Amino acid sequence: MAHDLANVLGDVGPLLFYLAVWGLVFAGTALFVGVFIPFITGDSLLFAAGLLTGTHPELSIWVLAIGVGIAAVLGDQVGFWLGRRFGRPYLTRRGGRWVQAGVRRAERFYELFGWWSVVISRYIPWGRVFIPPIAGISAMRYWRFLTANIVGALSWGVLITVIGYFAAVNPSVRPVAYIVAGVVIAASIVAGIRAWVLDRRSRRREGA
Repeated sequence: MAHDLANVLGDVGPLLFYLAVWGLVFAGTALFVGVFIPFITGDSLLFAAGLLTGTHPELSIWVLAIGVGIAAVLGDQVGFWLGRRFGRPYLTRRGGRWVQAGVRRAERFYELFGWWSVVISRYIPWGRVFIPPIAGISAMRYWRFLTANIVGALSWGVLITVIGYFAAVNPSVRPVAYIVAGVVIAASIVAGIRAWVLDRRSRRREGA
C-alpha cells in the first residue's frame, strides 16, 4: 500500500494526498466504505501513509496525523447522527447477510462494553463501522459518545500514523515501531475474539 500511496503522491502532490487519506478515513465509517474495503480505510492505510511521510520531506507528519484524527472523529459523528436520526431501519437497509451479521455482532459488543465499545471498536474493522450508528440508535448521550469517539479516534488514527512515520525515519526505533504496530494490530484481534467469546457466553446464559 505504501507503494500505491507513493504513486498517488507523485500524481497529485501533497495537498491532494492529504485529502485522499483523510477522505478514506472519513468515508470508512461515515459512508460505510469500511464494510467493503476495511484495509484501504483502516490500519494498513494509516501505517503506510506514516511510512511514506517519513521518506518524503514535502509531507508533514503532524499535518497528516492531526488530519487523520479529525477525519476519524467526524466520520464517527456522522455515523452516530445517522443512527440517531433514522434508527434501526437505517442499518437494516444496508442489506446482505454478512453485513447484518456484523450489525448483530456490533449490537452485542455495544451492550457488553458501553462507553468503551466506542473506543475499542476503532481497532476492529467491523466495529468502527457499526458501533457509532448503534450508539446513536441506542440513545447514548451525545457528550458521552463524543468523549469516547475522541479518545478512540485519536489513539487509533494518530498513534498508528506516527508509528509508521518513526518506522521510516529513525533506524534505531524502527524495530520498536514495528513491535508497537504489531501489538496494536494484535490487540484489535484479541478485542474481537474477546467480544465473540463474551457474546457466546451471554447467549448460553440467556438460553439456559
